[in-house]
Amino acid sequence: MPSTRDIRRRIKSVKNTAQITKAMQMVASSKMRKAQLAALAGRRFTVLLNQVLVSAGKGSQDFSHPLMEQRAVAKHGVLAVSTDKGLCGALNTNLGREVVKFDRNNTAYVTAGRKASQFIVRTKRNLVAEFTYKDTPSVAEARAISKALQEMFLKGEVDCVDVLFTRFVNTLTQKVELRRLLPVGDLKNLLPETTSDQPAATGGADLQHLFEPSAEHVLSAILPIYVDTVVYQVLVEAKASEHSSRMVAMKNATDNAKQLIKDLTLEYNKLRQANITRELLEITSAAMAMG
Repeated sequence: MPSTRDIRRRIKSVKNTAQITKAMQMVASSKMRKAQLAALAGRRFTVLLNQVLVSAGKGSQDFSHPLMEQRAVAKHGVLAVSTDKGLCGALNTNLGREVVKFDRNNTAYVTAGRKASQFIVRTKRNLVAEFTYKDTPSVAEARAISKALQEMFLKGEVDCVDVLFTRFVNTLTQKVELRRLLPVGDLKNLLPETTSDQPAATGGADLQHLFEPSAEHVLSAILPIYVDTVVYQVLVEAKASEHSSRMVAMKNATDNAKQLIKDLTLEYNKLRQANITRELLEITSAAMAMG
């Protein structure tokens, strides 16, 4: 049975842990709102860019581009987007479950985030490139990742590139998704499903656009930008998911620590009261024996 000193030490230790998790919760909460707004704003831009591509594609039926080349898939490329730090719930664990579903013998991995890199190296898979990105992802960071993926595809090192990331749904929900990045699919099917925070895509796709010098020139210029934009959107989605998941995880840890402190305090008071009662009984018994 633990002594009162042991329980006091444990209560102090749990209080210190609760202070740390509370501080991490507040930091994640302050970053979370900004990251969520960036993810939602990026979705709107992606939808509008898709509308332009679809409209240009309608005016150039026979258009072809190296980034649209369809091949038999012998070598698979995967961009895995994770976090740099832990303490964000099951976010990276869920991502790892999807990573291991690919055949390690014909899959080349590119990672954004140290946790994905560590997992791929630990599971002895083929890691060909590793990138990091800041709390506020920049277009330059996305462009560097996109350029590496495009070069792999254009050089024939991989026959397709998929993106594995965590999509932000809301503060309590983050969903691991797998999306095809390269080759760029049928331009008529690029429009994503709209949600309440996105503009309706169908109306914009029906508009008639005039392109100068031609729709083909516009498509050739926009397709690499489209790939860059998708990668950037993936990064901001992953960052919004990270801060949301960490805030919730730290809040749960803080609440559990507070409940544990209450339970330990109750146990301490019971033990202290039992010790006092025992000492009183010993004193009473000794007085009666001497009387």
